[in-house]
Amino acid sequence: MSAMHDYYRAPDTATATWRPDELRAPAKPLPDAPLFDVVETKWVDPNGSLGNLVAVIKGVPYSNDMVETVTLYPPPEGAPKTEDEWLALPEDSPYKEGPEIEQLSVISRDALAEVDDARLPEVARRWTVEPLSSFHEGDDVVDLVNELVALARRAKESDQLLYCWWIPG
Repeated sequence: MSAMHDYYRAPDTATATWRPDELRAPAKPLPDAPLFDVVETKWVDPNGSLGNLVAVIKGVPYSNDMVETVTLYPPPEGAPKTEDEWLALPEDSPYKEGPEIEQLSVISRDALAEVDDARLPEVARRWTVEPLSSFHEGDDVVDLVNELVALARRAKESDQLLYCWWIPG
């Protein structure tokens, strides 16, 4: 199974972390579920591949902190602190198996939202040749870049933040 990363926008942290075990883009939404505006990806993690995309957009070298995130789930304050605590966790603990929810910084959202449309094909091409890219030449990366940029623009216009819900693969 490959790692799933769903990028979405939400009006607040409570909405963003609603039922953390539920998919953000389910085939059949639950009646009480928020309707998340989602871009589904595989292998586009916030600190690696997405950080690489933001670096390409900004025209700067990639760094591990290019996309600053805050872990919302599982709650960092409840994370095991010692090896014994980690070993005592049940096998189905979200600290071991996920899912995880990360809140992306406003700076990252705005970098995606403010990129000029005319640059998108070149940004997508450059993103595929970066060392952390999970894509191959010929993949239709332009569509994914367009979707991520459009999501960031909708989030910015609505004064919302971007979030990443993911399950390790």
